[in-house]
Amino acid sequence: MTRFSFKRPIIVVLIVALSTFAGCSVVRFGYNQANHLTYWWVDRFVDFNEAQQPRAREALAQWFAWHRRAHLPGYANLLVNSQNLVLEDITPERTCGLWTDLRGYMDSAFERALPMAAELALTLTPQQIQNIQRRYDKINEEFRDEHLQGDASRRLRKSIKRTAERAEFFYGKLDDTQQEFITRWVTRSPYEVNIWNAERHRRQLDLVQVLRRLNADNPGQDKAQAALRAYVERIYRSPDDGYRKYAEQVWVYNCAFVANLHNMTTAAQRKHAVKKLKDWESEIRVLVPAAETAGLGPSFP
Repeated sequence: MTRFSFKRPIIVVLIVALSTFAGCSVVRFGYNQANHLTYWWVDRFVDFNEAQQPRAREALAQWFAWHRRAHLPGYANLLVNSQNLVLEDITPERTCGLWTDLRGYMDSAFERALPMAAELALTLTPQQIQNIQRRYDKINEEFRDEHLQGDASRRLRKSIKRTAERAEFFYGKLDDTQQEFITRWVTRSPYEVNIWNAERHRRQLDLVQVLRRLNADNPGQDKAQAALRAYVERIYRSPDDGYRKYAEQVWVYNCAFVANLHNMTTAAQRKHAVKKLKDWESEIRVLVPAAETAGLGPSFP
């Protein structure tokens, strides 16, 4: 069975992503600016030239126009279903099963973006691919300073604190028993930063090698899309058998952690969670009407 190989169950990913924004109006603003922010983020890696800049901006604008109309209503419905879900106890299996609800959206979003991504990948110069490698080097240096250096016990305390803060953002104030539960489960987690760091480096090297092959061979759209699709599949399912087994272990542990913590929450805390989900749903629905008249624009070539 294909598993999401990141560190956290998808429900936690969703909560963390949404909780990044302090207020509802910021959620709206962030999505409305998403195409510009995405361009800026990618450009920091690539450093687009004058010929690439307008095409990249146009392609991102088209993709977000499609995404707003095609996916946001579904996200709102998922949040409605989640409002009912958080009022009940939940099993680890159901927690992990929420990934299935989102995987289809992610696959659809990737397939829509794939022609644009392949087109731009085929125009990258050797210098731009080197820029990507240098940006990775910078990110890895920051990761090393944050996660691999210094006192391990201090890093553990910070991880416990972050986890508790995220839970309190969603559920409200935690009691001492819930705080102790988080401390115990985070401390015993099978997550190992060195294993995750090795996988990060593997993915980075994989992408750089894919881009260099495309640059050298210039294979055309179909083969470029196939190469990028295969790369993403290696993110979902690492070719490293040891990492896949490790990721499965972390995945199962985290699903149990989220389910057990949720099942410890009070009625008041679950109402707090419902309110958060309702607020996010409302903000998404505000974004949808504009999409219904915006049109999708031409498809990517």
